[in-house]
Amino acid sequence: MAPERRVFWENTCMSGDLSKRALCVAPMMDWTDRHCRYFHRLLAPSAWLYTEMVTTGAVLHGDRDRLLEYNPEEHPVALQLGGSDPEDLAESSRIAADFGYDEINLNVGCPSDRVQKGRFGACLMLEPALVRDCLSAMLGAVDVPVTIKCRLGVDEHESYEYFRDFVGQVTESGVRTVIAHARKAMLSGLSPKQNREVPPLRHDWVYRLKQEMPGLEIIINGGVDSLESAQGHLVQVDGVMLGRAAYQDPWLLAECQQAWWGGAPDNREMVVEAFARYLTGQIARGVPAKHLTRHVLGLFQGQPGAKHWRRFLSQNAYRDDKNEQILFQALAAVREVAADAA
Repeated sequence: MAPERRVFWENTCMSGDLSKRALCVAPMMDWTDRHCRYFHRLLAPSAWLYTEMVTTGAVLHGDRDRLLEYNPEEHPVALQLGGSDPEDLAESSRIAADFGYDEINLNVGCPSDRVQKGRFGACLMLEPALVRDCLSAMLGAVDVPVTIKCRLGVDEHESYEYFRDFVGQVTESGVRTVIAHARKAMLSGLSPKQNREVPPLRHDWVYRLKQEMPGLEIIINGGVDSLESAQGHLVQVDGVMLGRAAYQDPWLLAECQQAWWGGAPDNREMVVEAFARYLTGQIARGVPAKHLTRHVLGLFQGQPGAKHWRRFLSQNAYRDDKNEQILFQALAAVREVAADAA
């Protein structure tokens, strides 16, 4: 992290009672790329951001610069790895640390068929000893924090005791931060989307884990969709991780930032102006405008003109990949609707 960025970030944490991971944005495949993370950073200077999951095979044998590149403004930012070979995870962690990531996170929660075939993700909850060894290898390879994101269980392996014992065994590695998606995973019969919605939420299991293992930093994920729910969880655990809610209604990030630390943008127009400057720079590098505008469709969610904002960007981003004014043009459509409503 650049020194000036670290100072800015730390100075935003005005309350000593909050964990530095009090507000996290979940790793979401095909969504939380570097452009999305830059946008989220504009909304919440104190949030902890996570990349999309990257497999160890991709890190070790793929285009590392393309896969691991990020904007300096994204700090603090964590790389989420997918894998199950301790040596591969250790080497991938070293590479990520050399790129400057602030944390390395191990994915033990994704239930997709493709991930299962690679023997990583949620199926690893059936192999706690292997997960422990993977985390130990990762910790031994880097100086930055190593964390784990998991579910409450898988298939018929569903009880608080199973979840507690899994966490107890994997944290023998020395890992002290556990991000728990408060649902079990179904390894067959449900799509990844259904796995985010069908298994019941059991937030109370995560609360109980924190009570029984107070020395761990516990971050709760799943069903956190409002400032009120986020604040309620923080009474019980150390942090909340927002997933789809942060993408579909990103202003929620600004609401959490302002409530807990201050320093959020005053209004959505400020965010549009800042992201428009970023968009101009990315277009100059040859990045199509549509690769950026897709992440901001929900910015005016619940506000007058939200439909016009989404429609304008959706219809026009594909017509001109180099339109540096597209965000301001969409904002003009929003302002017109707001003026008519006044």
